[in-house]
Amino acid sequence: MAFVTHQGIRRLSSSAFRNAAIKHVTIIGGGLMGAGIAQVAATTGHSVVLVDTNEEILKKSTMGIEGSLKRVAKKKFADKQEAGAEFIATVMANVSTSTDAMSAAESTDLVLEAIVENLKIKQGLFGALDKVAPAHTIFASNTSSLPITDIASSTGRLDRFGGLHFFNPVPMMKLVEVIGTSATSQETFDSLLAFSKALGKTPVSCKDTPGFIVNRLLVPYMMEAIRLLERGHGSKEDIDIAMKLGAGYPMGPFELLDYVGLDTVKFIIDGERFDRFSVFLQTNHHNLMAKPIN
Repeated sequence: MAFVTHQGIRRLSSSAFRNAAIKHVTIIGGGLMGAGIAQVAATTGHSVVLVDTNEEILKKSTMGIEGSLKRVAKKKFADKQEAGAEFIATVMANVSTSTDAMSAAESTDLVLEAIVENLKIKQGLFGALDKVAPAHTIFASNTSSLPITDIASSTGRLDRFGGLHFFNPVPMMKLVEVIGTSATSQETFDSLLAFSKALGKTPVSCKDTPGFIVNRLLVPYMMEAIRLLERGHGSKEDIDIAMKLGAGYPMGPFELLDYVGLDTVKFIIDGERFDRFSVFLQTNHHNLMAKPIN
């Protein structure tokens, strides 16, 4: 009975906040993706708490954000050094860090996870955060390969759970895939779309299907490149050149495999049950390292 009462209170509380804009964001994971999302959110005036397991990682993350902002300021304020310095200071003032995910989630509008692609770890994280986060708080994962429904199953807020799949490098890439599950409420989905637009991104709506949109199309392309290499129908260098010059792609498939990371690609392939190629990536990763092509 207590559980039902708690859930009822949570639903009432969440409805009171459903039209509120996302202003305070807690990002779990200070790696390349997490730091990039933090930078973009802070640049667009959001209050951001970046969370990771130790101060050393967070120091590296904040240094990376500041370094990226300096490059932006150099272009944006080429002849106005003071304005550039003020821009950097303003953005950095919007970013704080913490090693305590539970405390960081106690007062936030959105918890966005960008940690290792491991379902059990993600479920454990969100299950713990669900106990302390406010009723109105939306949970989202930046996963590129795991079902959002499976990650959300460890929480009691299935209606306030969705996916926000950003692309690397986050400050430059305009696209965000916004993923809704069968349980995601329309209010939650609309809030995630609005948040993406507030970041200056272009959101696309996706169902909770393996690979969403981009990776569902991109991974088979990279896998077919591996098939060509396996059969001896082309070297990795020639395949990359062919796709760059013939299709106008900025990177060939093997350059892209390196850039995305073979470990990440393997997780995506596993999620789409392309087991044979997952094994191939594990056993041939050194041979697949593509040489940059000018």
